[in-house]
Amino acid sequence: MSTKTSPVRTVLISGASIAGPALAHWLHRYGFTPTVVERAPELRSGGYKVDLRGEAVEVCERMGIMDEVRAHSTDMQLGAYVDADNRVVGEMPAAFFGGRVDGDDEIMRGDLARILYERTRDDVEYLFGDSIASLTEDSDGVLVTFENAPPRRFDLVVGADGMHSHTRRLVFGDEERFRRHLGAYISIFTAPNDLELDRREVYHVVVDKMVCAYSSQGQQTARNMFVFASPEIPYDHRDTAAQKRILHNTFAQNESWEIPRLLSHAASADDFYFDSISLIEMDRWSKGRVVLLGDAAHCVSPAAGQGTGLALIGAYTLAGELAASRGDFRQALDAYERHMRPGVEHTQDFARKFVTQMTVDRQWKIRLRLLMLRTLPKMPWRNLIAKKITEDVQKAAHVVPLKGYGAGRVAA
Repeated sequence: MSTKTSPVRTVLISGASIAGPALAHWLHRYGFTPTVVERAPELRSGGYKVDLRGEAVEVCERMGIMDEVRAHSTDMQLGAYVDADNRVVGEMPAAFFGGRVDGDDEIMRGDLARILYERTRDDVEYLFGDSIASLTEDSDGVLVTFENAPPRRFDLVVGADGMHSHTRRLVFGDEERFRRHLGAYISIFTAPNDLELDRREVYHVVVDKMVCAYSSQGQQTARNMFVFASPEIPYDHRDTAAQKRILHNTFAQNESWEIPRLLSHAASADDFYFDSISLIEMDRWSKGRVVLLGDAAHCVSPAAGQGTGLALIGAYTLAGELAASRGDFRQALDAYERHMRPGVEHTQDFARKFVTQMTVDRQWKIRLRLLMLRTLPKMPWRNLIAKKITEDVQKAAHVVPLKGYGAGRVAA
């Protein structure tokens, strides 16, 4: 293959969740021509609430979307742990649980995806209901065949298609080479607001399991979240019916609190989400003219609470480096990874530690946790604990500093 390459102009992005549309926004601003392909027939609306902290807030400010993000804030007020009789054991401001400071915010993942899509749809080509079938690279670009659309050539291909990235599998190999299971699974789905929650979330813990229900600002429904510790379970990540059976079988014998009633809504949920809590660890995020972004490159798991932030920062950085290098993809991809990797690895270390706190493996440990929550508001050191939580979370939110790439159209 020749070492001489033409500069990047056209970019295919696989995935229309958060990282993909964010990258498309920046690429278009810099004068590139992005196309986004998404397997789903339309924008995905489900998902959990996601935090925007630190540098991710600044990215949203630079995109001009932060006012709209704040208009769709979850506005969560309180978080509480409850016992089997639904009695509140410990209650704290929601910001205490999230480690948020002034300027940070929280939004539903689906709302953020919609904001990004609506901000880009007039300037960016979207191919919904389609997927990459093959990638063939030569010295001048990548020939892409699709499941439905005719073949096309692009200068660069970006896999922003999540932890189970199809792009990564095509170029780098099977997922099993890169995924590190952290010993737990998570499921989230929309359900009736049986507990009449209003900007409030409640948690209930049993051995090796945790259940949470919450309803955010303006929602008539609630979201249910089920987490359980488990070795790896073989299943097809596209087989929703099988995932619902796994969840039901895992929690079917748990009669504690409201678990049976909350679980009953999983069967009819049309936004059901189920996945392992895992990391993606790779030695390199790019190969030739293909590069990975967000969870496809470095999933930090829901335990870290920084996945969305890193996706936004990564999109900003990748586009900025492509612009700064005048489309020299080799230089840009090296600079992108060099800048992002230290912060990603720090966040993954944080996730490994935090995931062990999501579930509790002994009944006596549950009693101890509830006792601590019950007594914490009365303790003189409660503010020190809150400060330590906030400091840890904020450190993770600032591990990737933002460069100043400017806003001009630099792709000639």
